[in-house]
Amino acid sequence: MDDEPDITALVAYHLAKNGFRVSTAGTGPDALRAVTEELPSLIVLDRMLPGMSGDEVLSMIRSNAASREIPVLMLTAKREELDRIRGLALGADDYLTKPFSTQELVLRVSAILRRARAAAVSADVVVVGPLQIDRAHHRVTASGRPIELTATEFRLLLTLALRRGRVQNRAQLLEDVWEAAPDVQTRTVDMHVQRLRAKLGTEADLIETIRGFGYRMRAMNGSS
Repeated sequence: MDDEPDITALVAYHLAKNGFRVSTAGTGPDALRAVTEELPSLIVLDRMLPGMSGDEVLSMIRSNAASREIPVLMLTAKREELDRIRGLALGADDYLTKPFSTQELVLRVSAILRRARAAAVSADVVVVGPLQIDRAHHRVTASGRPIELTATEFRLLLTLALRRGRVQNRAQLLEDVWEAAPDVQTRTVDMHVQRLRAKLGTEADLIETIRGFGYRMRAMNGSS
């Protein structure tokens, strides 16, 4: 999220080159709209955006239950110590000043995501709206109703829940849930999602199909 097209293109190119799927925005309102449409795993945010400052964007992201846990790396020309302090106080996870090394940017993004994944994995109970997933005891309830799942169904549901709001393609799910090579051609994911939805019953619409790509669990207020 940066209003300088050259910097946006540079950041997007190097992140994509290192395996990240990237979307961009050039104004504050466009940035918030992009976050609402598809929750990203991480946001690289300029502080000086037209229409709405990066500080305002960050404050709104942190005040929304669906987006408040998204890691944010501030990338800005504001390099004074007080600027850094303010950016971190607003809720940024890291702060990188311009001009910057693209290699350092990629390394910082990777480090922030590793920390975020480790924090998510440490939670014993994952809550998504009416859905509660007890990792320690392999128990799932939906609106208080127990849901009986196979081990694979449990892993699939947990993976989607931990990445709620973020689209997961079939190759990612095959690799992470089944530990299969991502180029394996199979409808296994689709069949398991169908079974999960059948067992979730009235909460089946928590799992959304993203045509031509994969699946996403909706992020809801009260998720943790």
